Amino acid sequence: MAGENALVPVEQKEVAFYGDEVLAVRAGDGTVFVPVRPICELLGLNFDGQRRRINRDPVLAGEVMSVVVTTTDIEVGSRRPRTSEMVALPLDFLPGFLFGINASRVKPELRERVIRYQRECYKVLDAAFREGRLTADRIFDDLLASDSPAAIAYKMATAIQMMARQQLLLESRVDEHDRRLEALEDTLGDPGRHVTPDQAAQISQGVKTVALVLSQRSGKNEYGAVYGQLYRDFGVTSYKLIPARRFEEVMRYLTDWHQSVVGDVPF
Repeated sequence: MAGENALVPVEQKEVAFYGDEVLAVRAGDGTVFVPVRPICELLGLNFDGQRRRINRDPVLAGEVMSVVVTTTDIEVGSRRPRTSEMVALPLDFLPGFLFGINASRVKPELRERVIRYQRECYKVLDAAFREGRLTADRIFDDLLASDSPAAIAYKMATAIQMMARQQLLLESRVDEHDRRLEALEDTLGDPGRHVTPDQAAQISQGVKTVALVLSQRSGKNEYGAVYGQLYRDFGVTSYKLIPARRFEEVMRYLTDWHQSVVGDVPF
């Protein structure tokens, strides 16, 4: 039976790593944990000594966790328990543990294995849970280097995923910049002389639309640059200070700018 504070994972995998089987589990929140004892056994290390080293480390000691692991090699009818608790570290902290091992002090026949774990183990385990790859076989990387339809499709899908991620982050930064700028300018503007709040919102949206298409082309946040150009061309320090009589002129200005970039009229 699991201890009261032991973590019960939702997924367990044994990942092939150059002939070894590396055990890892995933918790309900998505965090991947790597049991320490199996790693020590594979590298010829004394587990008790390594556990003491973890407990002495101010970072690792705060991250170590007891996890419930299901044993997969039990014979039918065996009385051995099917689950046990193991000391484990989050995958993100596994390199910190591995690089604490001095490869020059292990048995000579295990030295290259230790270095290989330090160099590649994190990447392979991360790919196993993030991409579903359960092996460190370099054949996969060789296949990706080819021009087969499957390899091209895989690389295109990966590129699209990265582009979408960058776009989401860019839009998030733009929205945050917009909120901060509007909060700073809430006290500015005179309804009798300047644009109304509704007109100001339309100008802000127009600036955002222009900035987004420029950012997609340059890969940079163009939000401040668009506002800066608008302010210079209309002689103001805030879009809320634009004279009401020039509202239509500003909207035509932004529309023409957007049209010059993408060839359509969004406003």
